[in-house]
Amino acid sequence: QVQLVESGGGLVQAGGSLRLSCAASGRTFSNYAMGWFRQAPGKEREFVATISYTGRLTYYADSVKGRFTISRDNAKNTVYLQMSSLNPEDTANYYCAADLWGSGSRMLNAYDYWGQGTQVTVSS
Repeated sequence: QVQLVESGGGLVQAGGSLRLSCAASGRTFSNYAMGWFRQAPGKEREFVATISYTGRLTYYADSVKGRFTISRDNAKNTVYLQMSSLNPEDTANYYCAADLWGSGSRMLNAYDYWGQGTQVTVSS
């Protein structure tokens, strides 16, 4: 079992930045690919970014490429999502997820564990 706890969400103006964190506990963090997904009201949960368990591979949704950066610190059992140039379309609840031995997947059903989410609201 892996427990994931997201933090760092909040209210920010358009053009601003936020850094989300996801702290993991329960199993060997370095064995898991980590992903960030988001879900806006009335919409399906969508892929944002992922990083392989080795940390060597990263993938991004086209909508965030060049603005968001995913990284991991295995010593701290934490994955980060640095978000910049935020716009109102980025407003959503952001979730992190863990995939055992994953190389980084865009698919929700590839992930075994999910956090509860952290809300990001971008005002115009």
